Amino acid sequence: MSRNDALRAARLRAGWRTIEAAAGALTDHGQQLLDDRQFTVSARTWRRWEGDRPGWPAEETAIVLHDVLGRWPEDLGFTTPPGWIRPEHHEEAQVHRQAFVSVTAAALVAGPVAPQHVDPALIEYFQQQLEGHYRADMFLGPHDLIGTVSAQYQLIDKLVRSARGETRRGLLRVGAAYAALVGWLYQDAGDMDGAAFWRGMTQEIAMRSRDPHLIGYSLVNQAQVRTDLGDGHAVVDLCEAALDDADHLVPKVRIMALQQQAHGASLIGERTMVDQLIDQADRLLPRVDDNLPWGNACRRTPGYLEVQRATCYGRLGLGVEAGVLWTQVLAIVPETARRDRGVYMARQATAAAAAREPDQAVEIARTVATIAAETRSARMRRELVTLERAMRPWQDAPVGRDLAEILEPVTVGS
Repeated sequence: MSRNDALRAARLRAGWRTIEAAAGALTDHGQQLLDDRQFTVSARTWRRWEGDRPGWPAEETAIVLHDVLGRWPEDLGFTTPPGWIRPEHHEEAQVHRQAFVSVTAAALVAGPVAPQHVDPALIEYFQQQLEGHYRADMFLGPHDLIGTVSAQYQLIDKLVRSARGETRRGLLRVGAAYAALVGWLYQDAGDMDGAAFWRGMTQEIAMRSRDPHLIGYSLVNQAQVRTDLGDGHAVVDLCEAALDDADHLVPKVRIMALQQQAHGASLIGERTMVDQLIDQADRLLPRVDDNLPWGNACRRTPGYLEVQRATCYGRLGLGVEAGVLWTQVLAIVPETARRDRGVYMARQATAAAAAREPDQAVEIARTVATIAAETRSARMRRELVTLERAMRPWQDAPVGRDLAEILEPVTVGS
């Protein structure tokens, strides 16, 4: 299917049944939006856009297209030119700078601070709080927790500056776990700049703690960001670095590195490697017996490794195999884990589309759209955009129009 089908689908969703109607409606909208009576888009131009070589619209036309259709040109089948930066990025540059200052504020507090006594019991206090944050994340999603967890990290950082000896090392270890959680929350919220910053902080504190398990964990955290960026080779590199001294790592960290490396393998199309790595991690699962307060998803998440395998199969386009696994996983994931269930179901819907089961995909998407609106998880919205792409063969059919209506409230502008 050629790329320009995306523009045709958007035109039909807007109710413009003919190219002439679309050109006229876009012209009227652009003249009002830009306050420019000279702005015009001809039917001939629109016909070229839906042809084999759609080219690239002028910047003001791109703004009008986005305003009326809710998509930028690169999402409408146009050929993106080198160096293209969305106009919104120019206009909101100052907002982004302010947001980045907010992201980094908790981690970059200038010192020195007034010295104080630091009781060793505070280490256990923060560890107990951490477990509560993990549970709350499953129920709430990222936005309601970022401020709370960042503030606690800032307090830990302040205490580290006064603590001595084993108390200081213990606080560094728990501080690395808090930084990792903040990084995850930003990643789930779709802020990859914030996620990358906090993953970097995790690695810094892990290195300062001299804890080999935390250092391995921090490398896996960095690999998670690279997975979301689609950089499979970087994921493999980071996970291999974490496993360089695998015999000295607790099984939990080895499992995390192996399963994340499987995600990297799926991104570069290595199905055999995916299975080998997941199977290797599965053999280690019964040996997880540490009392470390961080990185416990392999114990806390039902069907943890099959979730990873199903996700990798989905990336590899193995719709039938992925669908079978998602059915098994969702049978044991509790209803209370709303965010995780939503992400898994979105992937299940994409697997159904890949298996040529569009009606099943749409039925699953109805539930996911509700969860996505409730949790405001950017990760879930990205999965739904992936589902939209997988459903393009049916975009002009009734089932495709049903999907567009279901997803419009949560995916427009994603």
